[in-house]
Amino acid sequence: MTVLCGVVVSFGQTQYESSTDFAKYAMKLRENALLKIEPKVIMSPTKTVFNGSGPRYLTGPSLMGRGALSIGPGRYPWKTGIVTTIFWIGEHPTVNNPVPNDKSSWDKYWTSSYGGYDNPEPSARRNYIPVTFVPRQNPFYVALPYNDIEGSHTKAEAGSVIPWFKEAFVRDGQTTLKGRWVAIRHGSRVCYAQWEDCGPFRTDHWQYVFGNERPRPNLNQGAGLDVSPAVRDYLGLGNKDLCDWKFVEFREVPAAGPWALYGDNNTFVILRHQSVDRFARRTALRTDD
Repeated sequence: MTVLCGVVVSFGQTQYESSTDFAKYAMKLRENALLKIEPKVIMSPTKTVFNGSGPRYLTGPSLMGRGALSIGPGRYPWKTGIVTTIFWIGEHPTVNNPVPNDKSSWDKYWTSSYGGYDNPEPSARRNYIPVTFVPRQNPFYVALPYNDIEGSHTKAEAGSVIPWFKEAFVRDGQTTLKGRWVAIRHGSRVCYAQWEDCGPFRTDHWQYVFGNERPRPNLNQGAGLDVSPAVRDYLGLGNKDLCDWKFVEFREVPAAGPWALYGDNNTFVILRHQSVDRFARRTALRTDD
């Protein structure tokens, strides 16, 4: 990272004859450290295929440890029996979904930011990501039908309805919702994802997203949650299956899961990069001494 290169400026003469030499050394340290701290997914001996009507997909590996199948009561309640639809970055509009997904409510260059088309076809995916590229953002993402921004300004009700608004607010017109972690439950499995878009259909239903209302009627049988292909594959969902979901604090999200692996918007990845940078700086300082 550029921070690593910036360290060189403050050092005196070292064994590295140029900034290029040190940059190579720092990147090597980064690679070694990432190998040590990359989260590991513990596989179960078998995978389960969900039976029933509609297309089904093999579920992902089961997770052992840190609350994979049961989270404590936490701060937020489960919203149960929610019709769940699948959406993806780069999706073209259809009769039942008239809004294209090349941009999100908060990123007009969403497809580019992600790195490409998040192809939902099972044959075009492996290990929860497209086979043609490594995504630059977390492939585990969802949409919920509320946006705290309208016309480049923060909505009037946002401060009183969003539970974490006070701690997350930076300035008028900057969302406090993007990137928030959500738990999605289907059967005995729980998946974790980040809130990255608004929908399905609505962007004003705070009474459901943060309150006790049910999703309102729409063209997809009252769907109240959109999930990405990665979430679909992990939970073994068909289209319009029923799921439960709730907001979770980052500390509640298991680190040993595929949702922790990719993306410059991913809290886990950001923390790993910060850890590597600190390690490289400390090592460089010891070498300088």
